Amino acid sequence: MIVVRGRVLVVGDSIRLISKAKSADVDVVYMQKPSQFDPALIPHCQQLVLVDYQHVPSAVAMATALHRIAPITRIVTQTEAAQLVAGHLTDALGIAGTSERCARLLHDKSAMRALLNEQGIGAVPYAVNPTQADLREFVVTHGAAIVKPTKGSGSLGVRRVESVEDVDEVWAWSQSFELGEFQVEKLLTGPELSVESFSVSGRHTIVAVTAKDTEGGTVELGHVIPAPLAEEDLDRIHELTVRLLDAVGLEDGPAHTEIILTAEGPRVVESHTRRGGDRINDLVRMVYGVDMEEAAYRLVGHGAPLDGHLHPAQGAAAIRFLTAAPGVVTAVSGLEAARAVDGVVEVSVSVDVGSVVPELRWSDDRSGHVIVRADDAGTAVRLAREVARQVVITTEPVTDGPGPDAAGADTLSSILRPYDEVFDPFHTPVTAP
Repeated sequence: MIVVRGRVLVVGDSIRLISKAKSADVDVVYMQKPSQFDPALIPHCQQLVLVDYQHVPSAVAMATALHRIAPITRIVTQTEAAQLVAGHLTDALGIAGTSERCARLLHDKSAMRALLNEQGIGAVPYAVNPTQADLREFVVTHGAAIVKPTKGSGSLGVRRVESVEDVDEVWAWSQSFELGEFQVEKLLTGPELSVESFSVSGRHTIVAVTAKDTEGGTVELGHVIPAPLAEEDLDRIHELTVRLLDAVGLEDGPAHTEIILTAEGPRVVESHTRRGGDRINDLVRMVYGVDMEEAAYRLVGHGAPLDGHLHPAQGAAAIRFLTAAPGVVTAVSGLEAARAVDGVVEVSVSVDVGSVVPELRWSDDRSGHVIVRADDAGTAVRLAREVARQVVITTEPVTDGPGPDAAGADTLSSILRPYDEVFDPFHTPVTAP
């Protein structure tokens, strides 16, 4: 007989994520927007609530009624757009979990940066909503910089400013794409990493450290776990991550913290109250045997799902993303040969003949990926690169109508324009306490 150990309100996640609740012996109460509901979810849920969860009064009213009828134990979401709502609902119901304050501090990059600078946790120079003259002065004072929205993920709307000569062009770009609220930060240089962690009652377990590859750009093109780092560097990265999570008040659940290991020490780029994207959770599971998506449910059903220590790595795993020249796809080849290579776990292409490949501006502009396993990180990275090269996506320039760059610009503009509404339905500024 299955003993139900709790009721979890899941906000906005997919069937793949919700199906992982089964092993935790919990009842799932599912809240989703009607337009995004998948009927295949019905067997996985004890109750279904179809409501626009980003209409906060409606979400609160529904969650409160459900909680009054049968108490909700915890709220779970891996959906970026639902993080603030989940924190707000947690507070409204008075239950354990990620608070709205914590979600807000990690949701808003300027609030997080202000908090870290105030507490001396890897301070980084930054400015919010600079004028064109302010941006120029910032680059004169601090050197190369990064311009990015204060909210978001997936490298959306991120641009480098290498020198003063780039200021006018980047400023014009920010205005043409209606970047909205944005900030400029001193460019951090060094190995790019992310820390995958899981917290229980304020105790933070570092599950894995991921090494990233952007080839000098802003879009991530590859990840490998474990990151090939010296123990001294790992210790410093662990310490910084724990200080960050303590500062924002994360109590329970997964977190994904992006870090750059500079010459002055590790510095936080951003953090999220969810597991990392880009299939990082799959890499963690392959190497460490920990599924942080499942752990979010097991936290309810079985108590602490991790033992507080980094498990020994069992080999290494890497993902390499496929890219193609902007244009119309005319052929895709090499898939079967790539899948037959020893050590390959998965090869997937997200474009087909006739698809338009835009300029590479953010994560959604990538054209697929390969995932591999190997004995060590270096071998895994080399294998992933070699297999990725076997998949050839042939394109031809667009000759009639707007080109793929223009299409990409339209897409970016349309995403950025409603960004605050989508990711912050409260429409309120976030300030560090």
